[in-house]
Amino acid sequence: MLRIENLHTYYGDSHILRGVSMTLPSGMAMGLLGRNGMGKTTLIRTLMGYVRPASGRVQWNGRDATGAAPERVAKLGIGYVPEGRGIFPNLSVRENLVMTARAGVDGRKGWTLERVLATFPRLAERLNHGGQQLSGGEQQMLSIGRALMTNPSLLILDEATEGLAPLIVAEIWRVIGEIRKTGISTLLVDRNYRAVLAHTERAVVLEKGQVVLAGVSSELARDGAALARFLGV
Repeated sequence: MLRIENLHTYYGDSHILRGVSMTLPSGMAMGLLGRNGMGKTTLIRTLMGYVRPASGRVQWNGRDATGAAPERVAKLGIGYVPEGRGIFPNLSVRENLVMTARAGVDGRKGWTLERVLATFPRLAERLNHGGQQLSGGEQQMLSIGRALMTNPSLLILDEATEGLAPLIVAEIWRVIGEIRKTGISTLLVDRNYRAVLAHTERAVVLEKGQVVLAGVSSELARDGAALARFLGV
């Protein structure tokens, strides 16, 4: 589904991504790991079209999507839950959700307003509240729900549990598990590497903008030496 080949990305003179290559098959969950500042968010922003790569290629379902504008990337079937949530604070919960509602690229309409509200009962209780009236955990649920309303083929979650209370974190991981069962491909970035490895089939570790470790998540979880070396755990 998603193929990245020898991707190089700069911020000004700073060379951030240095030849990143990876493949995410359809229906698979993949973890993207690495310490702070190692290029994870830059890779996602490059995939989403917010940053244009200097070289390399991004392929989506066999089509070239290198440097595509964010709106085109979204229309290709990629849903994005950004770090910091990015909800619209002056819109109600309902408005935040329905504004992105559409069928998937294959015509699927599996994720409706009713299904999102059933998945996140807290949002159903606050349907007419403004985004700015929600707690941090509720805003994160809204951000995930909004992305699901696009009926994506791939859902990218960047630090979906950051700064949340333990009970809310557990709820977010439960929902991520439910999303996986629907067949949506997922790309997960989170500081809790154990949770990422438990909720994915494969994982990639970045170090200074390069892939330094990749493999089956369950096998990586048992490689304490490698995790300590590249994640500082």
